[in-house]
Amino acid sequence: MFAEPENQIAIFRGKEIRKTIHSNEWWFSITDIIEALTETERPRKYWSDLKYKLEKEGYSEVSEKIGQLKMIAPDGKMRETDCANTETLLRIIQTIPSPKAEPF
Repeated sequence: MFAEPENQIAIFRGKEIRKTIHSNEWWFSITDIIEALTETERPRKYWSDLKYKLEKEGYSEVSEKIGQLKMIAPDGKMRETDCANTETLLRIIQTIPSPKAEPF
């Protein structure tokens, strides 16, 4: 769907956040952000539940603003990952009840 992006890593409080440039802006791995903010063992499940909550609260375009970009997975392979640009990511972060969300 998208061209092969250039992948990089950002660090937030010791946690790696995968990021890439897509359409001339930074896009970030949503599950990496969720893991860093919540310290959950299951960030993909948390993200699935959060997407449902966002859509239920009226943020119906959340799916339209999420892109599947290839990023390096823990196994070293390039895998499609739900990503968001800064604007969408900030909206998502606002819904996460975590004291770590504010400094992010």
